[in-house]
Amino acid sequence: MARAKETVPEINLSDSQYYFNRELSWLEFNRRVLHEALDARTLLLERLKFLAIFSSNLDEFFMVRVAALKQQVEASVSTLTPDGRTPPEQLDAISQVLRPMVVEQHRHFEQVLRPALIEHGVYLLNYIDLSQEQRLYLQDFYEKRIFPVLTPLAVDPGHPFPFISNLSLNLAVVVKDPETEEEHFARVKVPSSLPRFVTFPTELRQVDGKSKHPDLARPIAACSHKRDDADLLERRFSGRPERVGGWR
Repeated sequence: MARAKETVPEINLSDSQYYFNRELSWLEFNRRVLHEALDARTLLLERLKFLAIFSSNLDEFFMVRVAALKQQVEASVSTLTPDGRTPPEQLDAISQVLRPMVVEQHRHFEQVLRPALIEHGVYLLNYIDLSQEQRLYLQDFYEKRIFPVLTPLAVDPGHPFPFISNLSLNLAVVVKDPETEEEHFARVKVPSSLPRFVTFPTELRQVDGKSKHPDLARPIAACSHKRDDADLLERRFSGRPERVGGWR
């Protein structure tokens, strides 16, 4: 007898269950980059490099893909992706997937890589960690190298919010008029030509009594962490800085 042919069910290729979301798939790729940084078998400086690559990848992801999704939301686009998601649903999914990854990145740097760097004589110092001699050096560095190239931009009804260029480092400053006590908001862009970190001279490379370590310090710390140093900004503003913050 002739064998009956088996019936193969027809596959509906428009069914969303057969597709991955493009944005979430890209995040999984970047998760593999993060995994290289978390892998103890990877050399220390290479792990740092992978953390940096993870962040730079996210910079591009947000500037291009997330920005496009936000534009679709503003334009009330309701077209579904092949995996069946609307633009708002994609943004929600991106947030749910990405937030734990970024938390893990920061945790790993602070709890694993930063102590490992210290073991190899590399210190990333905040202003509060500096000795008085180091603070004086940093203040002098700020006066001579940083302060002359800073240009504050006021934000008020007569000055619209300034354009924030991609990947730029900025200070948000609230200043108070010493006569009227009126507060004003201003933005200070840190020029990309300035170093993000400052290396101390040999005689100041000391941490807990240990010398000859290549310590690094944030060059903006002297004007953002101590109120006593607020006069460094005051010369550029009509009033005394009350609060200083930063964004990127």
